[in-house]
Amino acid sequence: MKTPITVAYGDGIGPEIMEATLHIIQSAGAQLDIERIEIGEKVYLAGNPAGIEPSAWESLRRTKVFLKAPITTPQGGGFKSLNVTARKALGLYANVRPCVSYAPFVATKHPVMDVVIVRENEEDLYAGIEHRQSQDVISCTKLISRPGSEKIIRYAFEYARANNRKKVTCFTKDNIMKMTDGLFHKIFDEIAAQYPDIENEHWIVDIGAAKLADTPEAFDVVVLPNLYGDILSDVAAQIAGSVGLAGSSNIGVNAAMFEAIHGSAPRRAGQNLANPSGLFLGSILMLLHIGQTEVAEKAHNAWLCALEDGIHTYDIFKEGVSKQKVGTKEFAQAVVDRLGKKPQQLKAVTYKKGESNLGKVLAYVRPTEKRELIGVDVFVEFTKGSAEDLGAILSQCEGYGMKLEMIDNRGMAVWPKGMPGIFCSDSFRARFKLPDGTSGTVDHRSVIQLLERITADGIEFLKTELLYNFDGKPGFTRGQGQ
Repeated sequence: MKTPITVAYGDGIGPEIMEATLHIIQSAGAQLDIERIEIGEKVYLAGNPAGIEPSAWESLRRTKVFLKAPITTPQGGGFKSLNVTARKALGLYANVRPCVSYAPFVATKHPVMDVVIVRENEEDLYAGIEHRQSQDVISCTKLISRPGSEKIIRYAFEYARANNRKKVTCFTKDNIMKMTDGLFHKIFDEIAAQYPDIENEHWIVDIGAAKLADTPEAFDVVVLPNLYGDILSDVAAQIAGSVGLAGSSNIGVNAAMFEAIHGSAPRRAGQNLANPSGLFLGSILMLLHIGQTEVAEKAHNAWLCALEDGIHTYDIFKEGVSKQKVGTKEFAQAVVDRLGKKPQQLKAVTYKKGESNLGKVLAYVRPTEKRELIGVDVFVEFTKGSAEDLGAILSQCEGYGMKLEMIDNRGMAVWPKGMPGIFCSDSFRARFKLPDGTSGTVDHRSVIQLLERITADGIEFLKTELLYNFDGKPGFTRGQGQ
């Protein structure tokens, strides 16, 4: 039985490396029923800002498996990232990037590196919610949800278990972002306790990134929120040897997408120069996903043999190590010629069949905490005086049980008794809330009346954030220095 898959040849070097990849895996025995779609630059420039036609979505929803070559997103014009769109539209919540070194055949400072980056794929700052608040300030909303975090963290542990990995490490910045990254870390600890057979640890992302770059052998599977995962998966791939050698899978409950992590490299297009290895290794992840395990093992080991025999494309060719510099087509044929062989120095891969919970999501149980509205943060534009002047005006707007507790600028408290010399932009946050220790709640009508009073005093409000307690605990942070 052939497995239906959707294939996009992409832009730049995409068509060349896709042909090479399909040549290898089909020669290895991959049973594929290929539906080809058009995506990328031509579709963008034809007037579709998503970079994909509606008919292509029909193919993806039918096959549920997408092998995608790199595409070019035109600069300017409001074009949206097709990768981000596809991940969200298909529910591809887990981005998995194995980062392996191939010393001594590919240059690296880390000859025993074998790290898998598991990146949350749908939320965090990549929600893309940005607003220009004022002349000075643009904001970007960071969204971390409990269900999104539960899915990706459980996936990381299930991946580790299914692939005989010994440890899962979490990176966050919860010493600063105590609520968003703090939630991710909290859920990591909760889920880690359910996998006593797997070691777990947490690192603050800055020192964790430094450790990863310096001593990657200290890590096994690393799970991260979206932005950190995007950055550090490229770092990990590069220090392993080359971004050009890294494949990637994007896994969801009902669909999956497989790709190289590099771009379309238009300057190398049409020259038979590009290394197809990143997309090829993405296709290996695809074969494993669709259950063609023996084909994946056969093709992957042949690829390792080609590397070991010194058959290298220009990007990894090195005098004294490489034996022959070849083009895209010739490299693919060299892999095909070695089908059935196993490497002698590099570690041969062995893949096993079997069921796991990869891609499956447990039913989400929403917490039942009591939520109480106790105030509002009002962001205002103010350029007609100091923070003290603004505080004097806004203090006159108090009412409905709420007091002006503090004013901050770019997160730093500047009223009351702000430190002297703090530079202020034109966007201030004013916190009106029930005084600590006060019982009761605020209703939404009171918030609206407060805004009306602020406006009547000549202050322009830019946005609001409601302040809630959950089971009596604040659902918001204090201002820095408050």
